[in-house]
Amino acid sequence: MARYTGPRVRISRRFGVPIFGPSKYLERRNYGPGVHGPKSRRKHTDYGLGLIEKQKLRYFYGLMERQFRGVYERALRRRGVTGEQMLQILETRLDNVCYHLGFANTRAAARQLVSHGHVKVNGRKVDVPSCALKVNDVVEIKQTNAARQLATRNLESATSRTVPDWISLNKEGLKGVIMRIPSRDEIQPIANEQAVVEFYSR
Repeated sequence: MARYTGPRVRISRRFGVPIFGPSKYLERRNYGPGVHGPKSRRKHTDYGLGLIEKQKLRYFYGLMERQFRGVYERALRRRGVTGEQMLQILETRLDNVCYHLGFANTRAAARQLVSHGHVKVNGRKVDVPSCALKVNDVVEIKQTNAARQLATRNLESATSRTVPDWISLNKEGLKGVIMRIPSRDEIQPIANEQAVVEFYSR
């Protein structure tokens, strides 16, 4: 599956938020990219604002447009608030859970960890980053030296990040369990998901 491989700080500067993680460059230049960035006073339409919020979420979780549209359509078929359902689908993706557990330092690295076959779900190897996890699913690193060394090294460097309450982490066993589906307050989205729903429902 395709993934975004272009400049990351440029994207963060465009939206004014550290989408790909903290960046000192973004702090030094907290205005839009390009020669007109410092003096841009462009007004956005409702459509433009919805597009911005959608792009924030899409880049944050590392999805291409067709994938992200599929997430919205799945959320639309579920019971409940569509925006919250969409966030829950994104949060319970296998690559995102691996990132939260600390097995990788970024979501892109977590995606690679999964696609390279280093992760098992409920005892079976899964190499699909978008795999949807459910309550009581067990995510663990394979019993190979390469996989466990990589995950251990990343866990040691991820001490500043806290594991969300809806996931249980066993550091020694390099495994985690989905305790429950997170609420919107626990997710703390980087974008306004309701604006994304309105953007797609036009």
